[in-house]
Amino acid sequence: MSSWRDRINQFTGKTRFVVCRIFVHLTGNEVAPILGVFNQEGQNAIESEGDLEILGESLVNICQKLLDMKIYWESAANEGDFFWKEEEAGDYFTELSTDSAQRYLSEPEPDNLTSEENTPLSLPVTRNVVVMITIGFRGESSDLETNLADREALEYGLKALINLHYQEALEAINIDFSPARLGDELTNEQVLLNFAELIPL
Repeated sequence: MSSWRDRINQFTGKTRFVVCRIFVHLTGNEVAPILGVFNQEGQNAIESEGDLEILGESLVNICQKLLDMKIYWESAANEGDFFWKEEEAGDYFTELSTDSAQRYLSEPEPDNLTSEENTPLSLPVTRNVVVMITIGFRGESSDLETNLADREALEYGLKALINLHYQEALEAINIDFSPARLGDELTNEQVLLNFAELIPL
């Protein structure tokens, strides 16, 4: 239920900004190939130089892939807040995005990417992948401003992200994943240590 201050701000025409971060943990022998999808979308995002339309399309593709792989969902978490000042929303978005990038094995190291000469014949296959989606948008979304540590709620939340792109309500998008590349492994112990907020689904 919105407070009287929220209602006054709506009445005076102030824009409401929401910033939220969603964690989705997938586990299983078949989850590693999803890293290829994420890396391709990441490359598209880099080449777009921050074009929000292209970033939004990448977000849609990633959310759709997560929905397609929901049988592998193991745990999830989310956090967020809303603001009436765009600068405060921007600061919070930066804070969450910076934290995501510092999570274990969530940032690729371009200088250390394997070349053809030193690529092993077989790469270790991770059984764990954690995706961290941080977005900022205008307005409100009941499907995102709730606890998403529930299979049905998470499904609605991911669909809501897709809808925000098509409604052109998104203001900022950041997607991180751990491990950041095929061949890196995220163990069960590392998941517990570095993603303590995750709640089993």
